[in-house]
Amino acid sequence: MSWPAFQFDVALDLFPMLAGLLAAVGCGLLGNFLVLRRISLMGDAISHSVLPGLVIAFLIATSRSPLAMFVGAAVAGIATVVLVELVKKLGRVEPGAAMGVVFSVLFALGVLLIESAAVRHVDLDADCVLHGQLETLFWTTPVQSWDEVFQLRTWTGYVIDPAVVNPETGEVVRSAIYHQGVPRQVVTLAVMVLAAFAFVGLLFKELRIAAFDPALATTLGFNASALHYALMVFVAAATVASFEAVGSILVIAMLICPAATARLMTDRLLAQIAWSLAFAIAASIGGYVAATAIPSMWGKEPVNAAGSMTVAAGVLLTLAIVVSPKHGLVVRAIRRRRLAASVALDDLLAALFRFAEQGEPKVPRARLAQLVPGIRLDRALGLARKRDLVTLDDGLVALTPTGLDTGGAIIRRHRLWETYLVEQAGVSPDHVHETAERLEHLPPQPDLPADTDPHGKAIPPGV
Repeated sequence: MSWPAFQFDVALDLFPMLAGLLAAVGCGLLGNFLVLRRISLMGDAISHSVLPGLVIAFLIATSRSPLAMFVGAAVAGIATVVLVELVKKLGRVEPGAAMGVVFSVLFALGVLLIESAAVRHVDLDADCVLHGQLETLFWTTPVQSWDEVFQLRTWTGYVIDPAVVNPETGEVVRSAIYHQGVPRQVVTLAVMVLAAFAFVGLLFKELRIAAFDPALATTLGFNASALHYALMVFVAAATVASFEAVGSILVIAMLICPAATARLMTDRLLAQIAWSLAFAIAASIGGYVAATAIPSMWGKEPVNAAGSMTVAAGVLLTLAIVVSPKHGLVVRAIRRRRLAASVALDDLLAALFRFAEQGEPKVPRARLAQLVPGIRLDRALGLARKRDLVTLDDGLVALTPTGLDTGGAIIRRHRLWETYLVEQAGVSPDHVHETAERLEHLPPQPDLPADTDPHGKAIPPGV
């Protein structure tokens, strides 16, 4: 089995790939503010609930004009936000449940309207809404009849391939292909992306403040509610612009996955937006190529391109969860391991310091194992010896001068915390040891003029 080379055909692949790319970029850009405000499900809710808005707009306008569709989607999007807020406040439920209830009901209403007799004959079906029609966005469309050829003679750019004689006219014609131009869906998506970038660029400061602290935004004179509704309108616009081409599944994925993936890579908003756009581009292009290349490895037909892009976005998110340099599982596991080793080292040095206070400077390793469990003790001893904090001679462990100072600092923090808990927090002296055991590993310590702890033990002097 070999990996087949992807052969890019301008006529067949340019616009489908471009449509997926534009939808991913536009939704990925707006999705950053949904993720930051912890309302990612709102994108899911709007992408489903605009469906009845689209159908009602068609019933009123009796056409699928972009303006009518946009107005219907915008009204449905705003209605969704309002209904979510009403359900959340009146029903006293958490936001996720409110959004789930609203979008489920509205999406079901949209499906019922689609199946009604009034719009059954229109090319607006549930399969199109869910999966999109990327594969239909050809640069050129073949002409099927001679009458169509003659009707298209006024079009620019149609090509005649000579090979067969037309019996009616004697003209040598094999087939005719007319130039379709840029598909309407691609133009709509391009306008949506430009509008989204203009919206974010002009109101970036306001959106950033409202995303992190809506109350502060209102205090500074920015209407956080108006910004919220404006953002929802643009999310609705991105949804309706993407519906016909890529479907709601890819819209939902791109509103969440690129921003969530970028959030794992950085803690700065500008960098997050840049990362999200990069992930959106990678998912759209990589998913489109994979939709053809991977099935062909097994001799299968290409799969749905929008679905493949969604899977690619999910794969990127999974990889970021595992290997992100800031919040990935691997990095977190390394941090936990280092923290556990540091805590074990502190416990070892503290135990040795207490033994030294009692006149026992050298302690058998077996005795230390009773205080610090075996694996942690092995790691702690290895780290302590590497840092020249202890010596190990004939099974006896002793602190070096540096180790004695370090162990004294740990015990000092422990006993100062015990004193603070008793004197300032009012905790009983016999209930402070375990809490101080955890706090002693933190560098800051209470600044108290105390020489002894609540148990009468001397507090080592600060270094």
